[in-house]
Amino acid sequence: MSQQSQSSPPDTRRGSAGTRVTADEQLLRVPSIAERRSFVDSDPWRVLRILGEFVTGFEELAGVRRAVTFFGSARTDPSDAMYQLTVETARLLGQSGFAIITGSGGGIMEAANKGAREAGAPSIGLNIELPFEQHSNAYVDRTIDFRYFFVRKTLMVKYSSAFIFPPGGFGTMDELSEVLTLKQTHKIGGMPIVLMGTDYWNGLLDWLSNVMAAQGKISAEDLDLFELTDDPQRVLEIVVAWWRKHDTVEPESATI
Repeated sequence: MSQQSQSSPPDTRRGSAGTRVTADEQLLRVPSIAERRSFVDSDPWRVLRILGEFVTGFEELAGVRRAVTFFGSARTDPSDAMYQLTVETARLLGQSGFAIITGSGGGIMEAANKGAREAGAPSIGLNIELPFEQHSNAYVDRTIDFRYFFVRKTLMVKYSSAFIFPPGGFGTMDELSEVLTLKQTHKIGGMPIVLMGTDYWNGLLDWLSNVMAAQGKISAEDLDLFELTDDPQRVLEIVVAWWRKHDTVEPESATI
């Protein structure tokens, strides 16, 4: 049975396009002159809401010590070969004692949570408030709800031992860029970053090498921050090898 974290109801106001106004949108938009008095009064209180999300997330995930986070497109159909590869990869990791963390949605996220469920591993979903409301997929055992992307991403990184990136869209690119930057700047050490889907990612890799690195925007060594593979067994080997090298006490199984 899914366990939902307790939080106040999301804002249901509508924007000009008729979509629900999210907390992120309210935080980032510039207020009108008429709204400035309420803006000054309310923004300090919004900081407390942000703090509350961090506190709730830290408390809910405090027992997670050995986990792998999967990013990827919510639009991937279960008939897609990458959906099946993600299920298999998450299943292998779950059988090896890793909890699986996703963004809680459909597509690749659903596939990863499904693999965790098949392995009997903890299946965790960090859900985000969106204009078109996103619900947790059926394979999540524990859901934590967030209003703010930056809080959610912090939790995804903090409690993970590796990051897996099957194909995805803008959100996945945002998360990949952030994780690569954190690794490049030694904020997360040498945690594995694995891109799954050679046909999908090869164009990006060519651009990173032939444009970004060639023009000196990154170093040639930065291209070694991640590994590309289509093999679930290879993903398992990468993650387990890093864990054994960097963790002195290996638990029998992941816990939440």
